[in-house]
Amino acid sequence: MRPVGSSPVTARLADIAGQAGVSEATVSRVLNGKPGVSATTRQSVLAALDLLGYERPVRLRQRSAGLVGLITPELENPIFPAFAQVIGQALTRQGYTPVLATQTPGGSTEDELVEMLVERGVAGIIFVSGLHADSTADMERYERLHGQGVPFALINGFSDKIKAPFISPDDRGAMRLAVTHLAALGHEKIGLAVGPKRYVPVLRKIEGFLRSMEDVLHLPPERGEELIRHSLYTLEGGQAAATGLIEDGCTAIVTASDMMALGAIRAAREQGLSVPGDVSVVGFDDSPLIAFTDPPLTTIRQPVPAMGQAAVRALLEEIGGTPAPHSEFVFLPELVVRGSTAAAVSVRDGQNPSGG
Repeated sequence: MRPVGSSPVTARLADIAGQAGVSEATVSRVLNGKPGVSATTRQSVLAALDLLGYERPVRLRQRSAGLVGLITPELENPIFPAFAQVIGQALTRQGYTPVLATQTPGGSTEDELVEMLVERGVAGIIFVSGLHADSTADMERYERLHGQGVPFALINGFSDKIKAPFISPDDRGAMRLAVTHLAALGHEKIGLAVGPKRYVPVLRKIEGFLRSMEDVLHLPPERGEELIRHSLYTLEGGQAAATGLIEDGCTAIVTASDMMALGAIRAAREQGLSVPGDVSVVGFDDSPLIAFTDPPLTTIRQPVPAMGQAAVRALLEEIGGTPAPHSEFVFLPELVVRGSTAAAVSVRDGQNPSGG
């Protein structure tokens, strides 16, 4: 317990020391710029200052090594703020100042945001799910960016027309994880709710889904195509896609985002069905707070921390003049099983799912 009469300065030192796990004397040495403190301990104290909302003393403020732009399509989907946080922290640790630029409906386009960032003299740009993911988009815009001498790295999407480091999750492997999990629970009619077909991650998910349905459930690709619905990456989009799949008799649905998965759960409930009692639902991303939904969502975890940090490393290598390989770095996703998937009704009732 702190004495009632303790001064604000003493209270501040105690708070920071407690947060950083060091002594008050060590905190004092860091704040006064005195020697005898390791770089790791110094960083812990500065992090504690930031977490507790204290302003750093002027002498401890790091001079920015430059601005780095981060362009995301929107912030309503929790996966994009998650990427922004990881990338922003990684850039800050390297002395750079992140500048978040977000597209909004009817607002600035990706090209306009790039122009704004270039005018401000950014050292580089990281794109998350940008036009590079759209197979119908003109990739010359990225070549022009090269011509302006601005390095960049791209997350979620790929084009062999762009010379830059790409960071992606294994979308095909993600679908195999989901289909294998649901098939093991006895589900035979599994639907897929994804975004518009022109996007590279969507095309890859479809490919992985069809191949997995054929390998695991021996369903021909032409039959598998009938179990795919395209919609928007929103709750409403997931609801619309899932409604059609449930009406077609699907007992399980794999979605391309956690927001779509929440829409699928709503669609099931609107038809008087329970999740996972009647319909199992699998999301994609493992967005923050998704473990606390009703029911907690089974999902494919996109390795956001590893992907975000890899994008920053690749970009800083580009900025430093030792470019990373201009190829795609693919990160393995992980199936996180929670409460939105369960055994198919026929299995729970003791029936043979094959009908025998």
